Amino acid sequence: MHVLDRIERKVLLNASRKQVWEALTDAEQFGNWFGIALKGKTFAPGQSIEAQITYPGYEHVVWKAKIERVLPHTLFSFWWHPYAVEEGVDYDSETPTLVEFTLEDRAPGILLRVVESGFDAVPEARRQKAFKMNSRGWDEQMSNIETYLGQARRA
Repeated sequence: MHVLDRIERKVLLNASRKQVWEALTDAEQFGNWFGIALKGKTFAPGQSIEAQITYPGYEHVVWKAKIERVLPHTLFSFWWHPYAVEEGVDYDSETPTLVEFTLEDRAPGILLRVVESGFDAVPEARRQKAFKMNSRGWDEQMSNIETYLGQARRA
């Protein structure tokens, strides 16, 4: 496997499996911490979903994903085009990458792992940039879900 083909991040979340699962798979909750306007939307396997990104600096971007698998309280995955942020570029002809979230019990909480794979299929002209930007992005998103769940506990 090529080194630049996958990004893997993990975070130990001090929350219940149910809380982590809902933060991932309840579309509105996911949108809250991920930075996407998903109010009123739901995630279902095989379904494509589009919504406005609310993350500062990327509000012009529409998030597009195709939900792949939802294995209750264990795995949630979707396909998307990494760092598909340039206006006027049609990314739909590209092969998407697969984003997989898995949950494991790890005292005192839940180990959340995210793996984004398939960068080898991203056009070479933008592969490195997409990999670099998403590597940073996943660092930030792992921190975002941790903060989100921490606030949910205190609420």
